[in-house]
Amino acid sequence: MESNNYAELCGTLGACPVYSHTLRDEVFYTFPLEVERLSGTADRINIILRRELMESLELEERSHIAVRGELRSYNNKSGVGSRLVITVLARQIYFTDEEDRNIVLLRGALCREPNLRRTPMGREICDLMLAVNRRYGRSDYLPCIAWGRCAQLASRLGVGSPLCLTGRIQSRNYIKNENGEAIEKTAFEVSAVEIDAGAPV
Repeated sequence: MESNNYAELCGTLGACPVYSHTLRDEVFYTFPLEVERLSGTADRINIILRRELMESLELEERSHIAVRGELRSYNNKSGVGSRLVITVLARQIYFTDEEDRNIVLLRGALCREPNLRRTPMGREICDLMLAVNRRYGRSDYLPCIAWGRCAQLASRLGVGSPLCLTGRIQSRNYIKNENGEAIEKTAFEVSAVEIDAGAPV
């Protein structure tokens, strides 16, 4: 596992895996994983896995599984859907009866000025963009949010500041007007539970 990028999820297969793409002669498949929150609502998170891993399992819709891997981001240039796509690259998958869980550990550096604001209910929230290095000189750019005390701490950091956080990946539906038409879209972000500023990257 990448020590600066770790995701561990447990949930229900929302649909059977389908072909995603081929990269350097490796074939990848994708499927949505539904992870229930304590509130009862569910986050629908896209999982990417190599064909070899998929063929070692018999993944069927509504199977209950655990996934360990890393968050990945890429720019969607097709013009359809979100511009920044967030997925989980699965390294391990196994069947389980364990309760749903959603754990993300990230270590990176801020690549955009933090944006501190208040929700309509008066809660402080800070929007962050975290650059997380991976091998071969590449990085994943991951949108994060922090609340309350963590939001205040994060808002005092500048671009390039190292940051380590623990949280969960969540999906959020929103409406965007495009050419006069209201279109429903889904955004993905990491909601931070704990933040450690100044941690080495």
